[in-house]
Amino acid sequence: MNNRTLFALLLTVILAVPVFAQQSSTPATQPAAQTATKADSATGKVPLQPEIREGFWGRVNPFARKKYVARQTQPIRDRINELDELTASNTRAIKDTDTRAQQGIQLASAKAIEADQHAIEAGNKAQAAQLTAQQAHTRLNTVEQVVTNIDQYQPTTQTEILFKPGQTVLSQNAKTALDEMATPLKNQRGYVVEVQGFSSGHGQVAISNSQKMAESVVRYLALNHDIPIYRIYLVGMGNAPTPVAASAGEAKPKRITGGRVEISLLKNNLEQLASTSATQDQPQQK
Repeated sequence: MNNRTLFALLLTVILAVPVFAQQSSTPATQPAAQTATKADSATGKVPLQPEIREGFWGRVNPFARKKYVARQTQPIRDRINELDELTASNTRAIKDTDTRAQQGIQLASAKAIEADQHAIEAGNKAQAAQLTAQQAHTRLNTVEQVVTNIDQYQPTTQTEILFKPGQTVLSQNAKTALDEMATPLKNQRGYVVEVQGFSSGHGQVAISNSQKMAESVVRYLALNHDIPIYRIYLVGMGNAPTPVAASAGEAKPKRITGGRVEISLLKNNLEQLASTSATQDQPQQK
């Protein structure tokens, strides 16, 4: 009986020792945890500290229960979960920052491309303006030259109409010659027609006859070819020497029978100015 009581007492002591050792090792982490600061952790919490006292059984308690193990590992799991959440949050922040950076780069690139296009357009407009200025300068020089020589008429075509003595009416040959000279003048400008009548005889009689012959020419040009009267200059020269004879040094006029009318077509530079303006405007119309 005493052996049984002694054995039961010994067994009770043996079973109580692990429980006492487990309970005595639990508060070992509290002093170390109190000395840590939250600034030492990335999560803003107090870092986990290793146990200072190892307890009765050392680091590994062979009689540790599941609750004890769960209680010891729960803070570790919590910190791991917090670190996972923190890592995911940092990853999202990095992706968001990268997305904003890419958008900023794309926007800057688009603005740069737009600026380049504006620069190219501005360069093209500047070249066009320079070309227009050059054309205007050329045209201005041409106009100045034309205005300077506006009263300088140069003879281009000369026609002579012959009359029989006492005749002042145009013959068919005379009309044909006037048609050949006047037909190209339609819709032209910058020209005058000089009509000089010459007649045989002397004094006022010759002047009157030459005037009538010249008037018949002017009348035909005005009625049949619509040449404005203000473009025609008429003069009855009588038996005066022709300009050719005077320039050749002849003292006396050529003796003529009947009469003749000399028609001279003279032009200035207005027609040249019109053709130059049309040539310069043609590329702009395209």
